[in-house]
Amino acid sequence: MLLKGNCLETLKTLPDNSVDSIVTDPPYELSFMGAKWDNTGIAYSAELWSECLRVLKPGGHLLSFGGSRTYHRMAVAIEDTGFEIRDQIMWLYGSGFPKSHNISKAIDKAAGAKRARVPTNEGIASGAGNYGGGGKQLRNGTKQVDEAITPEAQRWQGWGTALKPAHEPIVVARKPLIGTVANNVLTYGTGALNIDGSRVAHQSDADRASATPQGKVTSNLKAGSAPDVNNEGRKDVERPDTSLGRWPANVIHDGSEEVLAGFPDAKGGTWNTTQGARHFNNNGEATNYETSRSDNTVGSAARFFYCAKASKSERDAGLDDFDEQQWVQWQTGNGTSGQASSMSEGRDTKRRNIHPTVKPLALMRYLVKLVTPTGGTVLDPFLGSGTTAMAAIIEGFDWIGCEMTKEYWPIIEARTAWAQKQRDAEIEKQKPTEPTLFDV
Repeated sequence: MLLKGNCLETLKTLPDNSVDSIVTDPPYELSFMGAKWDNTGIAYSAELWSECLRVLKPGGHLLSFGGSRTYHRMAVAIEDTGFEIRDQIMWLYGSGFPKSHNISKAIDKAAGAKRARVPTNEGIASGAGNYGGGGKQLRNGTKQVDEAITPEAQRWQGWGTALKPAHEPIVVARKPLIGTVANNVLTYGTGALNIDGSRVAHQSDADRASATPQGKVTSNLKAGSAPDVNNEGRKDVERPDTSLGRWPANVIHDGSEEVLAGFPDAKGGTWNTTQGARHFNNNGEATNYETSRSDNTVGSAARFFYCAKASKSERDAGLDDFDEQQWVQWQTGNGTSGQASSMSEGRDTKRRNIHPTVKPLALMRYLVKLVTPTGGTVLDPFLGSGTTAMAAIIEGFDWIGCEMTKEYWPIIEARTAWAQKQRDAEIEKQKPTEPTLFDV
């Protein structure tokens, strides 16, 4: 169900304790691309999170994305309204674009020293920045020579103001339980995480063998050091069952070489991506990623859920009847958030889905499945172009989403209709076939 309007108003129309989970991607309050909606303070609003607390069932989980610079203020606001902060999920990716202020260039500019420009037809990454894609675009033009002129600028050559963005944190919060977690689950159906349903599939027989099997293991402890330690100083400890896959962790990664290089023994070898980490081709057909670098050692990134950023075909899935619009993603090079000093600092492309921060469908499917009970309802107060709703539909949940931007309403309706077709097709596949005379 789409609630059209400001979430501070539309949330008030929902009954108390009426949703099972909240999965959302609110503004990061960074003035992204100079947009007013990303500089309102809504992510820090006590009124917002109080409404979320009210409509969420006791024990229900809240997952909310945040920016690395502003996450702390959002998390504190969530906690101050009564939520319990349970954990933090970190989504790691290698495709971030550094938005740094060139100190040397700024010094030359302030001194009136103009750097030379030279012709160029260099390729720029058509998938640069935070929103996936891939390949190169050739652009003829000129570029400024990155060579300091004044002595002061020469001294600060190579200095900047920002790191390359490579992660987005997700707060994991829970509405306080009523009684014990067991009582809460039995009464409201909320309070627990869907561990088995969110396990990370083994990538190979070797990977499966490296995981700890279920059973009991004895540890060497001194006799008498614990009540259940026998006279031989050995204690039986129950180990988790990993036959269904690895235990879901608070790390998600995009499979890029930059990310995998940070994990022990992550170089070399190949593995097929975790089930569910998919993108969609131009025909709207789900397609598995096939070549992510890793190996199957215990220390590799294969232990964690894999999800790349949303491709253009995935963002535009279900929007075949929409006209493509020119859309420019500014890659800020002059230190002003959302402002670009030249086209060389941005990239332009045509797309049907004009929302600037579309999350991957596989990622949202994973998150809604992790925190929503069977048959439950997912709420997203900042629905955007509808990815959370799509994820809920495909995973078999009901959904409620708030969105105040009118331009996104038809996009949401078309994308959720597309998701429903995917869900219906999957259900149809699972139906038992009618027996024939040849089956008798």
